[in-house]
Amino acid sequence: MYPSVTDAQWVILQPLLPAQGNTAGRGGRPEKHCRQIILDAILYLVRGGIAWRQLPVEFPPVGTVYAIFLRWIRGGVWHRILDTLRDRLRVRAGRDRCPTAAIIDSQTVPVADTVPRSGTEWDGAKRTTGVKRHIAVDVTGLLLGVVVTAASIQDRDAGHRLLAILRGTFSTIRLVWADGGYPGRLLGWAKSVLALRVDIIKRKPSNTGFHVRPRVWVVERTFGWLLKYRRCVRDYEAKPEHHEAMVLVATIATMTRRLART
Repeated sequence: MYPSVTDAQWVILQPLLPAQGNTAGRGGRPEKHCRQIILDAILYLVRGGIAWRQLPVEFPPVGTVYAIFLRWIRGGVWHRILDTLRDRLRVRAGRDRCPTAAIIDSQTVPVADTVPRSGTEWDGAKRTTGVKRHIAVDVTGLLLGVVVTAASIQDRDAGHRLLAILRGTFSTIRLVWADGGYPGRLLGWAKSVLALRVDIIKRKPSNTGFHVRPRVWVVERTFGWLLKYRRCVRDYEAKPEHHEAMVLVATIATMTRRLART
């Protein structure tokens, strides 16, 4: 076996999973495979960056694992697990469960040759054909929301959708920091429609190359955490919501490891 979920992590994750079997009252067979092994398989795939059909034979059948992965996307399971783990980490750090500020940024990743080209385009700034993931994090770098678009979509355009999700999920957030890719009408729209103040943190003209910018470095560190999971290094997904789920699973794995160490 290839353990991706330790016993300590399983104690944390098990209560957060949905009830087994059919919960809609229409019958159906009970689940055949252990939930811990199913999670093992999904996390093994996300960490190793392999294709679904390359899952080792020691895991349950690929079709079963993939079907549960999709079922949990449709049921919002990954989002609920993420929210619960983030709340626990914030409380453990001495912060309020609900954040009052956020940081947003985007990251372009190249696309694999197996992905349909319909959802991928050219990012002229990064000189990359792929997709762009736009994320919001709290001041400690914990994920608050993610939106995946074609790489050609400008940050300020995707920012409308990301900020709307942020406001719909967190009524407590009042301040958002962003880099220079989010200028223009987005700031006025966020203030008048969402009651969010967006502060732009620009690069200093005197600085060349990489330099640490206040607040923005936090979200850049989160992108670094995601790139430890090879399934997030490239886009292998046929649908944006599947890529978003991969980001959620990678973040859940990182959070669970932190909680399991205590």
